[in-house]
Amino acid sequence: MYSSSIFKGNLDDLSEQEQEPQRAQIGIFDSGVGGLTVLRQIYRQLPNESIVYFGDTARLPYGIRSQAEILQFTREIITWLQQQQVKMVIMACNTSSALALETVRQEFSIPILGVILPGARAAVQQGKRIGVIATPATAKSNAYKHAILEIAPDAQVWQVGCPEFVPLIEQNRIYDPYTAEVARAYLEPLLQKEIDTLVHGCTHYPLLAPVLRSLLPSQVQMVDPAVHVVAACVQELDLLSLRNTHPPLPTRFAVSGCPQQFSQSGVQWLGYTQMVEEVCFTDIAISQL
Repeated sequence: MYSSSIFKGNLDDLSEQEQEPQRAQIGIFDSGVGGLTVLRQIYRQLPNESIVYFGDTARLPYGIRSQAEILQFTREIITWLQQQQVKMVIMACNTSSALALETVRQEFSIPILGVILPGARAAVQQGKRIGVIATPATAKSNAYKHAILEIAPDAQVWQVGCPEFVPLIEQNRIYDPYTAEVARAYLEPLLQKEIDTLVHGCTHYPLLAPVLRSLLPSQVQMVDPAVHVVAACVQELDLLSLRNTHPPLPTRFAVSGCPQQFSQSGVQWLGYTQMVEEVCFTDIAISQL
């Protein structure tokens, strides 16, 4: 069921992509299911685009990794996506966007979008007292704070690292009472600052939106960077004349960990069961690294 051979496509599809680069797929990657929030936005905003989605589930969570590890993982994934002949990459991972985006943009010729700048732009349109919940690595990088203050120097920004959120989401424990307790503890210092805006500084976190909404005052606006990075993707595709006008191919899913586990976790967010292949980077020649 999960054999990679079913994803090889036919030669006609490949020749069409070579003749019409607009028909090539967009690559999306994240550490796990969190990037599905970006994929859902692609379906809504760019319904004609074909997608290759990669979840690095064997090495999650990214938020407790070093910058060197994140950079290496990101290089490996983008190299693999290039081998799939994608026309653009969306880093649907705030940790990678914070720690690796600028470096890989210099190393790869393919257009690469990150989630932090679009999220920061949306946040300052909502308010001036901005809270950011993120992985420890993203929070430590101050990427959101720097981006927000560069756009709006009069804004105030407070960040909280949330190491338990990604494992709880990946384990499908969103509505577990323990998850609500953890969320309450993470939000408390931000509520004490009387924030008016909360940024989901990890693409996993919009999956917690019902829990977070129940703990936040009604006047606090939540910002989902996934919405805004896809809006940026629309602009980039139009600028490069790469927007697809043909019917899309079925979305291709690949993971570095267990395909069945990813498929089971993803079905509740996408509404359908995915066929998922396993990719082992040790079997891939990464000659350009």
